[in-house]
Order: sequence, then structure tokens, then C-alpha cells
Amino acid sequence: MTNPTKKKNKLARFWKIIGPGLVTGASDDDPSGIATYSQAGAAYGLSTLWTSIIAFPLMAAIQQMCAKIGLVTEQGLTGTLKKYYPRPMLYLMLIFSFPAIVLNIGADIAGMGAVGNLLFPAVDASVFSIFFTILLLVLIIYLPYAKIASVLKYLCIVMLVYFIVPFLYQQDYQEILSSTFIPEIKLDKDFIAILVGILGTTISPYLFFWQTSVEVEEMRNKKKHLVVNKRIIHEMKQDVDFGMGFSGLVMYFIILTTGTVLFKGGVHQIDTVEQAAMALKPLAGDMAYWLFAIGVIGTGLIAIPVLSGSLSYIFSETFGWEQGLDKKFHEAKGFYGIIAVSLVLGLAINYIGISPIKALIYTAVLYGITAPVLIAIILHISNNSKIMGKFVNTRLTNILGFAALIIMTLAAVLLLYLQFTT
Repeated sequence: MTNPTKKKNKLARFWKIIGPGLVTGASDDDPSGIATYSQAGAAYGLSTLWTSIIAFPLMAAIQQMCAKIGLVTEQGLTGTLKKYYPRPMLYLMLIFSFPAIVLNIGADIAGMGAVGNLLFPAVDASVFSIFFTILLLVLIIYLPYAKIASVLKYLCIVMLVYFIVPFLYQQDYQEILSSTFIPEIKLDKDFIAILVGILGTTISPYLFFWQTSVEVEEMRNKKKHLVVNKRIIHEMKQDVDFGMGFSGLVMYFIILTTGTVLFKGGVHQIDTVEQAAMALKPLAGDMAYWLFAIGVIGTGLIAIPVLSGSLSYIFSETFGWEQGLDKKFHEAKGFYGIIAVSLVLGLAINYIGISPIKALIYTAVLYGITAPVLIAIILHISNNSKIMGKFVNTRLTNILGFAALIIMTLAAVLLLYLQFTT
């Protein structure tokens, strides 16, 4: 007979282990990602469900490499690049990362504001956008890292709403199983563009920087010099696998929801998350509408601190500033200054005529160009025994890493081709 106390303690230990990986995975399903998955489901039904199965091992392999780099080197990815690679490469990553992340933040703020307006029509979307921006800025600056990490981790629970929504609607389980395990590829540019968009949304460069730096932050927060061993690496892998698996499941269920409710209901064009929520209301009822909308706000509250934090780590490590979410504002003014600037610029995008959808397209282009280069660098670092010692990549990790590199390179080429020929 299973001991309930022992089982409870085991679950408590597991919840303590997971953290950076879960938050990273949850932030991957931000409002802009939800818009991409919603459009995939609305336009092509369940035809892209299989992508979540393919994406998971690739995402997990790259994020594990990033986490291990942070644990072994005790510095972020930018710091490692700065130490071992030519400066022009570092500055090139900085030039590409800044506009892409700011555009992503802007699209997420706009999505949260629009969904807030849907839930409370009496309040204008712009008011919600300003409110969420100020709220996030205050929380990030004034809460210590331990609190931020805890809040972000528990906010991930909000994303469980996406596991409920599909079951509020009648499903064809045979079709679901078939679409999940039998890949379907349509040879038309719109379908290929959706596949490229899904890849760009799930394997995003900002996640590489965040994962590496936040592992260092976790070590610092524990107030000890961590001696990396097999147990630490194993716990890290558990955390990352759980986070990436969670991210993949959320993606899966959003495509499942929109692929069954919207596609079969005759709604085939979704450009924004608020359109997805509004389209669900008459077809699947108020409950699905409210859950979907609340989930968008929850994911935005997780993703924006990760986006702005990753950008701030990049700048701080590049220029040698004091950094860390565990620092107070007066101890790391440059670090928090970048977070503030990125949030304000993201908010400003909504007032200078760049639509959220255009922002997402520009973001995808910039991510698509930088991701293969960064993946190649991460693979090089992870296989360099001078940097990683005995913790270089295993054969399986390398196979998955190089698969991600090849796929993302092809995706980048396709993305550029589609942008300049359509």
C-alpha cells in the first residue's frame, strides 16, 4: 500500500525542483504564440497537431544545453559569448535581439489589453495595456527574485485552462489521434508559413538567454557556490523536460480547441488572440470564451517578465553592468532600466501605427534569422570541453540539437523566401 505522506513529500520535492524550466516553457506560450496556434487551428483544423510532438524533443534539447551552460560556467549565454567568441558576433546578436524582443513585448501587451477589453467592455483596451505595463514594471522592480520566481511558477497554473476548453465541445477522438501521430504537410505557401511560424514561436532565441541566466540567478538565490554533479544535472533536465512538455501540451490543446471549434464552425482566419476568444463564444459557449481569455492574460503576465528579463541580461552581460532580479533597483540601475525601456517601447508600439500582427511578422523574421546562428553557437559551447569540462553533450543531445539546427535553418530560409516573394 502506498504511503500518502511519502507520496506527498515526493510531489513536494518535485515541485521544489521545477522552476526555471517550467517558467521558460510557460512563457513560450505567450499571447503572440497563442495567436499563431489559433490561426493554425482555424485555418487548417487538426492538420498541425503533430508539430507539438516534433517540437518537444528539439525544444527540450536546446533548453537543456542552455541551462547546463549556466550551471557549469556560472554566467549567462551572453557572458559566455563575450568570453569565448569575437565581439562582432556578440554585438550582432544584440542588434537583432533588441528589436525582436521589444516587438514581441508590444504584441503581447496589445493582446492582453484587447482581451481585457473583451472581458470588461466598459474599459478601453489601451487602458488595460497601460495598466498591465505599469503592474509588471512595479512587480519586477520591487519584488525580490524569490518572490518573482514563485509568482511566475504559480501563474503557470492559469495555463491549465487550455486543457479544459476542448472538452467543452464534442470531439472526434479518432481524428485527433490520427492528426497527432501522422504528420500532414500541405504543399502551399500559407501552410508552410504556418509551420515556420509555429517553429519560430516555440524555439525562440530569447528563451536561450533567459534559461541560461536564470539558472545562474537560481544558484545565487540559494546563496551557495553550486558544485555541479550528476544529481544537479538530472534535476535540471527534469525541470526543463517538464517545462517544455507543459509548453507543448498547451500548444497542442490550443490547436485542438481552435481546430475543432473554429475550423469546423467555418471560422478560418484568426489574426489576434481577441478574435480567437470572440469566435469561441458563440460556438463553444461563455465558459470556453472566459477560460481562453483569462489564459491569455495569465500567459502574458508570465511571458513579458521573461522577455524583458532576457533582454536585460543580454545588455548587462555585454556591457558589464550589475545584473540580477535579486538585486535592488539602486544596485542594478542599468539592468532594471533596460526592463523599463523595453516595456515602455513595447507599449508605445501600439500608438505608432505598427499593428500587433505586423509586429509578430517582424519578430518571426528576426527570430528566424538569429535562431540558427545561436543554436550553432550553443552546440559549439556545449561540446567544448575547455568550457563544459566533463559535462559536454551526450550523443542523443547532439542528434536533437543538430536536428533543431537543420530544421530552424530551413525554416529561416523558407521564412525569408516567403517574406520576399509574397
